[in-house]
Amino acid sequence: MITLTLEAAYRRFGLAGRSVLLAVSGGADSTALLAGTALVRARLGLTVEVATLDHGLRPEALEDTRAVERLAVLHALPCHVRQLHLRLGAGVEQRSRLARYEALEALRVERGLAAVATAHTASDQAETLLMRLARGSALRGAAGVLPRRGMLVRPLLERTREELEAFLQEQGTGFLTDPMNADPRLFRVRVRRDALPALSRAAGFSVVERLASFSRLAAEDDALLEELAATAWQRLVLPGGGLDAVGVRALEPPLRRRVLARLLYEHGATVDDATLGRALDAVGRGRSATLSHGLQLRASGGTVRCGRPRAAVRSSLSLRGEGASGVLEGTGWRFMVGPTPGPEGALCLPLPEELRWPLTVRTRRPGDRVRGAGGSRKLQDLFVDLRVPAERRDLHPVVTDAEGQLLWVPGLWVPPEGKVFSGQSLWGLPPSPSNGGSGPL
Repeated sequence: MITLTLEAAYRRFGLAGRSVLLAVSGGADSTALLAGTALVRARLGLTVEVATLDHGLRPEALEDTRAVERLAVLHALPCHVRQLHLRLGAGVEQRSRLARYEALEALRVERGLAAVATAHTASDQAETLLMRLARGSALRGAAGVLPRRGMLVRPLLERTREELEAFLQEQGTGFLTDPMNADPRLFRVRVRRDALPALSRAAGFSVVERLASFSRLAAEDDALLEELAATAWQRLVLPGGGLDAVGVRALEPPLRRRVLARLLYEHGATVDDATLGRALDAVGRGRSATLSHGLQLRASGGTVRCGRPRAAVRSSLSLRGEGASGVLEGTGWRFMVGPTPGPEGALCLPLPEELRWPLTVRTRRPGDRVRGAGGSRKLQDLFVDLRVPAERRDLHPVVTDAEGQLLWVPGLWVPPEGKVFSGQSLWGLPPSPSNGGSGPL
């Protein structure tokens, strides 16, 4: 049974006629992986090598690596030993895991092998599922241990730990017992020793296979949702950055969460349940939400953006007549006074003869109003009606005359026509990456 499982898995992973590095600790699971793979390698034309790692956490680990070396020699397999030099303490499980995979991948590349195989089982899958559910995981976490991830394969994921131990007994092959697998300080050990047996007793049968099956189905569902979310992302992402807010709100909740999680991740924000909940609420209400690392999500002006909030720009530029020019500091906008034609891509305000100089180009201030034939209105209301994102309003220039009357909001508002043109114009060149402009937020 175990050999049939291994042969089918290696073929499914496309490894027949290729090569694999077995990660072997000497425990029952990895010993079964070594012994079983040795039995099927000839039929598969599979080149097999063994890696065993000393994490540096137990004095007896050196003898364990020697036991693995002896087992590899017994099956005529090359064996490589690597020292990781870890220390006990907070997060030792996660640190060990990361160091282990880094060392295995480095050895795989060094040896020119096609894949690394680990001996994860259905029992590991069930334990992982319970651990993640206890921590509040969503569907992606419920998917548990994946059969394949990059160059890493897990050919025994369908078999339980008990089945592997029975296989070793049939083969007359012994195995080591890691005392850390009985350490109650470790969450996985408590789940293995207490939670899983209690759940099986309550159900009246072993639940390991059923939990592992659920993880497999969850992985399939999550893969489909991820594909749909990627399609939605391509449809909703805007040329200037951010996402179309109306489109995001129209997504079904599973897709909306994934799309927003990708937005947060791409900007370096922590993506956890609490942060994602704040982001979802902000999008639903058209508001902003504080994220991690000084980041903020804004859902306004029809756009959902993530970034660092900018302090309000309080700069000004004085233009005293023909030929005057300059850059409005902090905004990337450049202005100049001159005759037609102006610079390519610039916006234009024809200047009347009775203009009161000097002109002042600045960012908005409380009380700013635009005036026209029908009266005046608040500049803030203009920004809202034109759906200018809130984070851009303090970066948009306005132009006033010597008496402080607002004459122009480049690209958004111009005064009514009717005055005599002087032959001079004010030209405004918007920001761009090439002239020092900056993106949203």
